[in-house]
Amino acid sequence: MDPTEPEVMTTLDRTAPLGEPPLESSFEEFYARHREPIGRALALTLRDDALAADALDEAMVRAFERWNQVADLANPAGWVYRVALNWARSVVRRLTRPVRAPRAFEVVSSSHWFDPDVERALRQLTVEQRAVVVCRFYIGYSEAETADALGIRPGTVKSRLSRALEVLRTSTHLEEERR
Repeated sequence: MDPTEPEVMTTLDRTAPLGEPPLESSFEEFYARHREPIGRALALTLRDDALAADALDEAMVRAFERWNQVADLANPAGWVYRVALNWARSVVRRLTRPVRAPRAFEVVSSSHWFDPDVERALRQLTVEQRAVVVCRFYIGYSEAETADALGIRPGTVKSRLSRALEVLRTSTHLEEERR
């Protein structure tokens, strides 16, 4: 057994009996007391000092943001260690995830699908308005389906569509279409 392991484990223990306030009355005291031992434990676990340091920093920031709740835990240092370890695992997973293959269809200019005048008119709309118009008239979604697809309320679909149609009605790009 590694002689430093018991030291790491005892310094990560809360040592205050359950139900009593933590030994550290402030986050600053907690940080000063536990940063180094948690960092060593992470470096041993992850076998990557830089990743361990980043993970510890992330976990300490999260502990600071929630210090009122974290301080009341039975083992705040254990919580920080677990959060850091989970964060590091997520980073490693993202870095080792294979790159996805390109889609089976070729992305081409929208001018192949739309009349150039219609495309110019659509450019006058905000992205949000354009998304609603495309969902409703190009894809053929109902108001409810559009709301679900865009993650907005049906009333928002109606108001964005109304404003978009007003812009399109007054568009000079579509004047010949109306004749």
